[in-house]
Formats: sequence, C-alpha cells, structure tokens
Amino acid sequence: MEINLELVPKERRKPKPDPKTLGFGRYFTDHMFIMDYDRDRGWHNPRICPYQPLVLDPAAIVLHYAQTIFEGLKAYLGVDGRVRLFRPKDNMARMNRSARRMVMPEINETFALEALIELVRLEREWIPSERGASLYIRPTMIGTQATLGVKPSCSYYYYVILSPVGAYYAEGFNPVKIYVTDRYVRAVPGGVGDVKTGGNYAASLMASEEAKAKGFTQVLWLDAKERRFVEEVGTMNIFFYFEDELVTPELTGSILPGITRDSVIKLARDWGIPVAERRISIEEVIEGIATGRLKECFGTGTAAVISPVGLLRYQDQEYVINGGQTGPLAQRLFNELTAYQYGEKEDPYGWIKIID
Repeated sequence: MEINLELVPKERRKPKPDPKTLGFGRYFTDHMFIMDYDRDRGWHNPRICPYQPLVLDPAAIVLHYAQTIFEGLKAYLGVDGRVRLFRPKDNMARMNRSARRMVMPEINETFALEALIELVRLEREWIPSERGASLYIRPTMIGTQATLGVKPSCSYYYYVILSPVGAYYAEGFNPVKIYVTDRYVRAVPGGVGDVKTGGNYAASLMASEEAKAKGFTQVLWLDAKERRFVEEVGTMNIFFYFEDELVTPELTGSILPGITRDSVIKLARDWGIPVAERRISIEEVIEGIATGRLKECFGTGTAAVISPVGLLRYQDQEYVINGGQTGPLAQRLFNELTAYQYGEKEDPYGWIKIID
C-alpha cells in the first residue's frame, strides 16, 4: 500500500516544548499515521496526516466493550546524530499477538514498521537530544463499528502517535517505592493479562491511585488465586536479584511478556548470571530482605528501561531493599541498554534499528 501524505504547513507547526518540562505523554507531534479496516476491503487508506481528533460514533465498540490494543516503543537520538529504534519488530509481533487474543485484524508487520519509520523520519525534529529523553511511539488499534451488540467489531482504526518524553518517573533513576496490594487483582491465567489491551490498565487504576495517595510510585500485583505469588508492577515486569540468581516471575498467561524483560534475561545470562523464570512468593521476597539474600529489586519496561526498587510496603509493613539504594546490577543493565539505544556502544544482538 502507498502511504498518502497530508502535511501541516511548516508555518503552522507547533513549537517544540522545553526539554526540561517534557514529563511523559504531555506533548504530541504535528502528524500521526492512521489507516482503516473493514471486512470487505481489509486494511486500506494508509495516511500520514495532521495530528487530530478521531471521528467515532457514540456506539463505537471500543467505547463500550474496550476492544483496543496498543504498543509502546521509543526513538532515540544517538550520540552520532542517527535515530535508533529498540527492537521494533518485536513490538509489531506483539501487536499482532494482542490482536489475535482480542479478535481484531492483524496488521502486516513489515508495512506497519515501514509506516512507523516514515512517521518518525518526518517528525525527527521532535526527538529530544538530551540524554535520557526520547520520542515515545504509541501504535494503537480500536474497534470502531457502531453497535451495542457484544461482538468483535467489523471496522477498525490503526494509528500511531508520537510524544517527546523525559524520564517516566519523577524520581528519575533513583529507587522507587512500591506498594504491594493483596486486596485487588490485575489479571488471571486464561484472561487478557498477557496482552496490551486497555482494560488491563483500567482495572489497575483503583489500586494505583490508592498507592499514590499513600506516597508510593507503583503497585506490585500478586496472583489472583492465592494472592501470594508476585506477578508484575503496573507498568513494568519485576526482577529480584538474590545472592545466587536473578529471578523474575514466569509467564503464566497473566503477565505481559515485556521486551525489556526479555532483553534483561539475555544480557544477564550472557554475563554469567543464573536467571530463573519461576513462581516467587511475596514471603520469599520478604525473607530475602530480612536475611540479606535479596541484594536488589528492579522493574523493567519501555518507559523507564530499568527502575530500581528501594522499598516495598506489604500489609502495613515497609521493607527496605539494598539500603534504599540503586544496586550495581540494575545500574549495569541500565547503562548497557541505554548505551545501545543512544549509540554509545555497538549492539551485538541486532536489537537496534537505525533510521537513516
């Protein structure tokens, strides 16, 4: 398919925001990519056009039954002035995995990546040059059919928007405080906890708001059945570094298979660190803190890359990890991944896609 271009005249384009005020997801570029789907024509009318509101019928299925999926990745301006994407093919593959689970039409991964790259090239001036900042990329698919019948939509939008961002957490790379909830659950095996669909995040809002009101950055979710086994943080996968191994919860169907998670596992194993993907109870974590066996805890995700965890609160007790300091493994992983992303170090894994 040929991508049609409808560009904003240069004199009408937005001023670029102050890099010091970026935050996360507050500003959006001048253009977006969008294409349409219906059962008769399939995907059609791909276009890059001015960033604008979507036209939706009040009965659109996405508004009532949450038939929506999305991805998140970033474009980085390297030290050599070249633009880099981190594992974008994996994002496109995961988008289709989510689409299959949510009974939505798959996209052509090669074409979708080409369209995304063309959009990023067009908006290159929006990519912040400051270390730690980047251009966040949000591919999204929504069901648009106007009906109140509970069924998969017959029509869809697939679109991509871009947002220049700074650090995801106000703490930056400093350790965050995490609230462990055993009152609410996020997902169950057999549900949709392992796909990036909007309902997962809506279900997490109550616990997240309660945690923030108590001074915590995020929520750590436990399993829905026994409420003992660690699953993931609201926006990150979670890792525990014990004295003899690095442990992360296994993918049981209720945990998102994070791309950064997978990258950390590969790096750690290549560094000779034993990595276990297994069930880990909150009791094991607390015992590890008490005995000193747990050396570090950190989250992984596109938004924050690596986020050290300095404190867990569980059942009204607070447990400090590594003296509330960033551990050497979290720091090493962060340094390594960001060195690839900003072109400071050669990527030996083929994870980086350079946009010329």
